[in-house]
Amino acid sequence: MTYEAEHETGREAVIAPETVTGPKTGTEPAPNRLLVQGERDKLTLRLQQAVNTFVDGPRRAVEEADNILEETTRRLTESVDERRRSLRTTWAGEDRQADTEVLRIALRTYREVTERLLRI
Repeated sequence: MTYEAEHETGREAVIAPETVTGPKTGTEPAPNRLLVQGERDKLTLRLQQAVNTFVDGPRRAVEEADNILEETTRRLTESVDERRRSLRTTWAGEDRQADTEVLRIALRTYREVTERLLRI
């Protein structure tokens, strides 16, 4: 599936719901998203504004697009790292003996996330 098709259908990188633990504060992304909707909306708006200002200031528009890409990359990296840490705590721990079902779910989730990232 192409980026455009994913974007139009609203499909995002998949993280299985059973891997998300802990209380929700409203600042965590939904289980199947890497960024919370508000962050995604702000970055999208900034990018659209940069595109819209190209005619009046091409260099500034491209600089802003570069900044947005850098910020998006940083936020996505942080989010993926956090998801990995969260997933890891479901099966790995000094005092925890994970049963086969927990390990199966963890492996499936690692596979889904990694495959999704590789398709980007």
